[in-house]
Amino acid sequence: MEQCVAGPAETPPGDAALIADRERTCAEFSSIAGCDRAVAQCYLAENDWELERAINSFFEPEVEILPREETSTNLTNSPTSETIIDLTEDTPVFIKQAPVVDDPTKLSQEDESHITLLTWNIDGLDQANLQERARGVCSYLALYSPDIVFLQEVIPPYYDYLKKRAVSYTIITGNEDGYFTAIMLKKSRVKLLSQEIVPFPSTVMMRNLLMANVNICGQNIWLMTSHLESTKEHANERRKQLQIVLKKIQEIPASSTVIFGGDTNLRDQEVAKLGGLPSKVLDIWEYLGKPEHCRYTWDTKINSNLKAPYTCRLRFDRIFYRAAEDGSQVVPQSLDLIGTEKLDCGRFPSDHWGLFCDFELVL
Repeated sequence: MEQCVAGPAETPPGDAALIADRERTCAEFSSIAGCDRAVAQCYLAENDWELERAINSFFEPEVEILPREETSTNLTNSPTSETIIDLTEDTPVFIKQAPVVDDPTKLSQEDESHITLLTWNIDGLDQANLQERARGVCSYLALYSPDIVFLQEVIPPYYDYLKKRAVSYTIITGNEDGYFTAIMLKKSRVKLLSQEIVPFPSTVMMRNLLMANVNICGQNIWLMTSHLESTKEHANERRKQLQIVLKKIQEIPASSTVIFGGDTNLRDQEVAKLGGLPSKVLDIWEYLGKPEHCRYTWDTKINSNLKAPYTCRLRFDRIFYRAAEDGSQVVPQSLDLIGTEKLDCGRFPSDHWGLFCDFELVL
C-alpha cells in the first residue's frame, strides 16, 4: 500500500456536530488499528468516513500468504516446497522449520484417552514476514496435530491459507472481515454439533465470543474462544467481556464440559476485582500448580518480534475449564508453551507464545 499522507479534514466550516462525530470516529479507528490520528484520518477519508470499510481497508494485507492460483498439487510437488506445510493428513509433517520435541508421544493422536488443545494469538495483523510466520504456525499444527485449535488475530488471507492447507480440520470463525478468532476441529476426532457467536455490546475493537458445541469420543463439550479488549486503557471493557464469558460458561448445562481459551489480555488484578473466577470455573495454569515454564505467554524479554524497548512479561493467554458434574470427566494433565523457536527469517511465528494443553478422558 502506498504511504498515506493525511491532509486537512474535509468538513464544512462551522459544522461542529459533524466535526465532533469525525473526531470520535478517528479516535475509535486509532484505538482499533493501533495507529496515530493522521493515518486514521487518511483511511477514513478514503472510505467516506465509514468506520468498518476503513478498518477493513487498513487490515487488508499487502502480501498474499498463499497465491490463490496455486493448487495443492503444485505446492506439494514444487522443488522449492520444503517450507510449505501439508496438513491434508493427520500424520505430523516434519519440515525444516519444525521445532525439536523431546517427547515423541506428543506427535501422535492414536491414544483415544487423551484430547489435545492449542490456543494461540497468531498476530496476523503484523505484516512483516507474514508468509514465513504463517508457515511456521502451520508447522506447529502439523507437528503437534492438536484435536482442537483456538486462534486469535486471524485475517482473511490467513484464513484462506488454513482452508487450503488444513483440510483435515473443520474451521469456524467469529467474523469474516478485518481480524477475528477461529476454532479448528480435527475431523477424524471431533464432531461439530452447533456454533454460536456472542457479541460484546460495547467493544471498540470488533471483539466477540465464539462458541462451538462438539462431541469427542462420546463426550459433550462446549468450546469457547475470544480475544478480549486490548491495552491497559480498556481494562473496564475487558472486565465486562470477561463477565460475559463467565456467564456463558455457567449457563452451559452441568452435564457438559466447558473449555475456554484465548488471548484474554488479563492482568491478575483485573480478575481479582471481579472476585476471582466462579467456584466451578478453573484457570488451568493455576489448577496444574502454576508451572513456571509457561507462566508468561507475552514476553518481550525473550520474544523480539515487536522490538520493544521495554521488558514486559504477562500471562495474557489463558485456558479456563469447567468440568461436567456427572459421567465421564475431561481432566487437564499438562500445559506447555509452543512457538518459542525462531524461524529462518529470524523472527518467532507470533509475538505471543501458544498454549498447548493435554486432557485425559476419564471414563
